[in-house]
Amino acid sequence: MALRIALSGFVVLVVAMGIGRFAFTPQVPLMIAAGQLTLTSAGLVAAMNYLGYLVGAWDAMRAHRFVEGRLFLGIVGAVALTLLSAVADNAIVHAMIRFVIGCMSGWSMVLIAAWTNERLAHYGKPGLSAAVFAGPGAGIALSGLLAVYIQARSLSAGAAWQIYGVLALILIVLVARYLPRGGQLHRPGTAPEPLVLTSDLRRLVWSYSLAGFGYILPATFLSQMAALRFPGSLFAQFVWPIFGLAAVVGIALSIALRHVSTSNRRLSIVLWLQGLGVFAAWLMPGIAGLVTGALLVGGGFLCAVQLSLLCGRELAPTHTRYMAGLLTTGYAIGQLVGPVTSAISTWLTHQLEPALGLAGVALFVGGALVWNRQAERQRQSQ
Repeated sequence: MALRIALSGFVVLVVAMGIGRFAFTPQVPLMIAAGQLTLTSAGLVAAMNYLGYLVGAWDAMRAHRFVEGRLFLGIVGAVALTLLSAVADNAIVHAMIRFVIGCMSGWSMVLIAAWTNERLAHYGKPGLSAAVFAGPGAGIALSGLLAVYIQARSLSAGAAWQIYGVLALILIVLVARYLPRGGQLHRPGTAPEPLVLTSDLRRLVWSYSLAGFGYILPATFLSQMAALRFPGSLFAQFVWPIFGLAAVVGIALSIALRHVSTSNRRLSIVLWLQGLGVFAAWLMPGIAGLVTGALLVGGGFLCAVQLSLLCGRELAPTHTRYMAGLLTTGYAIGQLVGPVTSAISTWLTHQLEPALGLAGVALFVGGALVWNRQAERQRQSQ
């Protein structure tokens, strides 16, 4: 049963996050080439995606009715809107679709994370929760490899959206029967004690928000950066699947090293490595910089998510869904600010590089915030 729950959560995140949200990244060069977007409008469309994610995560955190319905609608909506993207032909339509699909993915992320964490702990298999978070990375890798095929066959952006949508539909059909039923996500009449935001919780939320800001620029524009540096090169298209595969490997390493040091210090190291990856993508010339950035930023992407949620569960064990929602809301705000920053950067300088510099700094600050918890800081000050 525990394995079935983990697999169902994994597939939901493949669809809602890896395909629903992040298939947009390898599509950016195709949509720009088709005249549907510019580099600046692509940043603003991405911002609408993350604004929707913010709304969905905030709503999922506070929902008391129709909770399971939100999860179902989020999953089905992610599939339907991915297919609908095939007929979108301008920035305004893409922005509207991205906002709604962002909301759907926010619902899916918060609710499936809360459900799998709770049920796997119930069955005595909490370690499997880390495997669930390999879902977005697997989805990114899968959509990235499909993007290589799409590029090689010179398919249109519309045809590519149809391929992604059909794949998402097939995956969801396979696990639909195992998803939570009524009462499994919210139990009426049960109210936990009010959550007190301690210093450690506030630092964790700030850190995770900065992590969202720091990773989102390379995550959104890596394919476009590769296309600009190596126009017409098929090899450049492999940068995005490398990002996704690195994310899956990163989760595997996180599981293997789960007994090393403390969760907050492992999180700090992950964020600092991501910061190095952002600077590598910016400053290292040629394909080496992009591949290094994809490996380090991608490798830390899901580790940061899993470790932050783990830290939240350690600090507030009776508020699993609320903490998942609160952290995801902060992450979404960071993701929203990132593309807006990129749009300002490209508008003023016609380059992404100034925004990448800010993203790298944000990741280093985020890591520093969670290196020590309050008890450790007090011991050091004595």
